[in-house]
Amino acid sequence: MQRTNRHTIEDNKFVELTYRVVDRKSGDVLTAVEFPLGYVQGRNEVLAPQVMAELAGRSAGETIKIPIDCTDLYGPRDESLVITDRIENVPVEYREVGTEILMENDKGQTKRFFVTRMDDRTLTIDGNNPLCGRQVVFELEILSVRDATDEEIRAGGKVDSGPDTGGLPTRPL
Repeated sequence: MQRTNRHTIEDNKFVELTYRVVDRKSGDVLTAVEFPLGYVQGRNEVLAPQVMAELAGRSAGETIKIPIDCTDLYGPRDESLVITDRIENVPVEYREVGTEILMENDKGQTKRFFVTRMDDRTLTIDGNNPLCGRQVVFELEILSVRDATDEEIRAGGKVDSGPDTGGLPTRPL
């Protein structure tokens, strides 16, 4: 009979972790989670498949670093997804670098673009993933590992019970 460790990441364990993504070339932090991320291992992939695979067998309290070539994750950079237009053709609410724009093609498929550059005359949007073409390191700190509840397993993550109403009936607004 195989014994499992209650605090080791395996399928149907609830895991809380924090992470940041660091550019290998510059050392810059490209993204970081502000609050712990909670999920059920084997039920949903909240991070890249390579990262999820590396988490299996790890324990609470561990910090791990996983180098990733983002071309493997997102494919090669596609310059046809970089579009520059005159600023007057762009709605005012999109005129800020970092703004996310969801666009739809004639087949109803949506694609996420980000405003990457802007000056007095032009604005550029890019539909490539911001990590596309980069060599990065995922740095993860595993905060806790425990058995997931049946409800969490079904949901793939933490289930919020909502506010405690002290037994008072609630009604939709």
